[in-house]
Amino acid sequence: MEKILFRKLLIDCLIFFLITLVSSSIIIWVFQAVNFLDIMIEDGRDYLVYINYSLLNFPKIVSKVLPFVFFFSFFYVISRYELNNELIIFWNFGVNKIQLINFLLIFSIFLTVIQISLAAFIVPTSQDKARSFLRTSSVNFLESFIKQKKFNDTIKNVTIYTDGKDKNGNLLNIYLKKEENIDNFQITYAKKGNFINKKDAKILVLYEGETINVVKDKITNFRFSKSDFNLKNLETNTTTYIKTQEVSTFKLLKCYLKLNNLNFLNIDTKDVIIENCVPENLNNVIKELFKRFIIPFYIPSLMLIILFLILKSKENVNYFNYRIFIFLLGLLIIISSEMSLRFIKNDIFENVKIFIIPIIIMILIYSVIYFNLNSFKEKK
Repeated sequence: MEKILFRKLLIDCLIFFLITLVSSSIIIWVFQAVNFLDIMIEDGRDYLVYINYSLLNFPKIVSKVLPFVFFFSFFYVISRYELNNELIIFWNFGVNKIQLINFLLIFSIFLTVIQISLAAFIVPTSQDKARSFLRTSSVNFLESFIKQKKFNDTIKNVTIYTDGKDKNGNLLNIYLKKEENIDNFQITYAKKGNFINKKDAKILVLYEGETINVVKDKITNFRFSKSDFNLKNLETNTTTYIKTQEVSTFKLLKCYLKLNNLNFLNIDTKDVIIENCVPENLNNVIKELFKRFIIPFYIPSLMLIILFLILKSKENVNYFNYRIFIFLLGLLIIISSEMSLRFIKNDIFENVKIFIIPIIIMILIYSVIYFNLNSFKEKK
């Protein structure tokens, strides 16, 4: 009978948890996807790039909201069980409260493993693939990012300005600056221009203008009635380098060992080729590893905080205030877990006390619950 009761409670919690997790993640993803429209509109990217980039950011959203959704869902379901007198069924069938606590605690540890897998392996992979779409894609919709009467510098080393467009879609009074470095740049003025496709290249055809070339203080210029400005293989100013959060966990570990000249399990760190594996980025590397492996261990503590609900009956005069206190305590744990990143230092041995905080909190809360239940028995 105990297994049936435990299974029923867990299924109810999981159903509400999964529905809440998926729905809240989708809502956040929709708002974020709207912001990602800038990639296509202002950056001139293809629709396929936008879709893939948006979808690949979904696992990151799930990983971010999972701890709060977990706490809210289990808090709500267990509260509802108490308010509907359903927990009494457990006690009437001889279920020991500590048995229920241990059962849900074991499940929370299982969920911790899932969260670690998500944060340490799935999210970095999806983030890297999302960024790779930007790195490998080209600017396809040049007309879309050019704003009238505004200096547009979306394209790397190229600035474009236009007064507006005529009824035929031609750009009017165009200013172009193509810069290789401070001493080497090109400035072009034209009365009119339009985009055309020529083979595999995008061409901006300019009419009635002048080009000024500056090469190490030497200035040359020429006038033209028609000139082609090749826009093939352009890069944008959008960040395309690999960020620390997009690096695989194994590479981050090898990077940390390399930066600290450590030899662990004979892992070869000589072949570590990571764009941001430099001493200046060591703190970010440790923080990223902390987020992936340590923060998920706050989930069992959240479960134990929720289980404080079964220590008091709804018949208690202060039960409502008691629930609010537990809910705020859970929020405090979630906020504290994120704020602990600020105390991370470069030396991992100095961070041990921060790393063991979730374990200490879990042991303390479990001890309080255990002694509370024992003291209640003695009173009886």
